[in-house]
Amino acid sequence: MSEATQQAPPAAKAAPAPAKKKERPDTPIYKFYDVKGGKLTRLRKECPRCGHGVFLAEHRDRLTCGKCGYTSYKKGQR
Repeated sequence: MSEATQQAPPAAKAAPAPAKKKERPDTPIYKFYDVKGGKLTRLRKECPRCGHGVFLAEHRDRLTCGKCGYTSYKKGQR
């Protein structure tokens, strides 16, 4: 047999590595609720567009929904 038939096929190019996602700490959902005497109270405001279960992020001068982009400014801050 000749050397050409014994050689391995050329190696395929390696696929580029996927971009790494920035790791963020998960916010435990239990911090958004308080249970006293069998009653549930929500500690943060909910988004008026998205409905129940979607909380607004509290910034220094505004409240913002991360899902739909709704923004409500706090009084006296603007």
